Amino acid sequence: MDGRVKVVGQVECVDGASLTYAEFVDRFMAPNRPVVLTGLTASWRACEDWTLPGPGDRRRPDLSFFARNFPSPLVQVADCSSREFTDQKRLEMSMQEFIDHWVGDAHGGSSAGDRESSLLYLKDWHFVKEYPDYVAYTTPTFFVDDWLNMYLDSHPIHRDSDIANHKNEINCSDYRFVYMGEKGTWTPLHADVFRSYSWSANICGRKQWLFLPPSQSHRVFDRYMRSSVYNLNDDVSEKLFPEFNKTEWLECIQEQNEIIFVPSGWYHQVHNLWNLLYEDYKVAKEYIEDIRDICDDFEGLCQRNLAANTGMNFYDFFIFIVRFALANVIELYHVQQPEVATFSTETAHHFVYNLKSIRNVASKMLTTEAFTTENLRSISEDNRNAFSNVKQILEEESFRRLLVILSKWKVKRLHPFVAIGLFNSSMQKMSLRM
Repeated sequence: MDGRVKVVGQVECVDGASLTYAEFVDRFMAPNRPVVLTGLTASWRACEDWTLPGPGDRRRPDLSFFARNFPSPLVQVADCSSREFTDQKRLEMSMQEFIDHWVGDAHGGSSAGDRESSLLYLKDWHFVKEYPDYVAYTTPTFFVDDWLNMYLDSHPIHRDSDIANHKNEINCSDYRFVYMGEKGTWTPLHADVFRSYSWSANICGRKQWLFLPPSQSHRVFDRYMRSSVYNLNDDVSEKLFPEFNKTEWLECIQEQNEIIFVPSGWYHQVHNLWNLLYEDYKVAKEYIEDIRDICDDFEGLCQRNLAANTGMNFYDFFIFIVRFALANVIELYHVQQPEVATFSTETAHHFVYNLKSIRNVASKMLTTEAFTTENLRSISEDNRNAFSNVKQILEEESFRRLLVILSKWKVKRLHPFVAIGLFNSSMQKMSLRM
């Protein structure tokens, strides 16, 4: 990054094939540390179908395969040279248009100046949702317990009709993404949605990651904690971001067929190299604090802002964990029945651990202003029923589907589309880069 950031170490690289789940939890998940995992993608269909032989052992993208087999009507593309608010400008185009642009660049179809201004990066393509019968990968054991995608396979992200809208529901329908980009495409500095855990598999190409630990995340914000550094390659203003020069970063170069685990709350920026929720709530609340006295429903406004800016508010998240609490209780009951041949002490302990984690999070949430008696009286009927009417929850077809998915995980007969992960689980990104 041209010396603009202070790199103090490298992300550890581990042979994932010889790493046990318990070791992964103890060494990386529990201490919230990033890691690069090797040896886990050899059998993936994506590694064979999506690439062609390249120089040496390297592979290159088979763009014609995508054009022939995945003719999505529209894909979302980021213009890496154009900023729009806190992200890159987003465009919609057909897959064929995106591939034509990429191929045109690769064959010198643009001048150097035009090329710099036209780097397009296909992002957030909900590939698994669009093509559920095409099994591109097998989720590594470390990331299978994927609560958020299990939930979103059968539930909407929002219950409150004041927040939900059709386009937003589609965009939040799952968090299993495919990314495709040429040399020079990049993702601005950010922490992952919902401050989740995530994982990203690189099918081909190389990319550079820079990571900042959560203990230093305040240093990439201005003094009011309202805006953050956008691009580490820019000359970051010391006046606007007075703490930035104290940041210390970890770096890694992710090669093809490697998977990187991105822990919760780590800010990171990613560059393609070669040619082939509580903190968010506090920020939202502080930002509009000055209108509290003239707003009849200040907490409701906070929650609507939180949903708009992070994808999920406190009530959405509480509905989410209520369903997982009930589902884990039901599965724990069944797994301990004498007639159940699949009984496993380890599985039972896992469900108990899940319930303890949910209880800890829920206890903290109940101390916030959103859950005062006064504010609970003013929430929508949809939200109230969604997290307090147990009978209604148990009768929901969507909840029954969630139980089926969780039960399949329990007996280790994993459905092919079980997730690229998230939240106290994980979010995955499949990357095809050149």
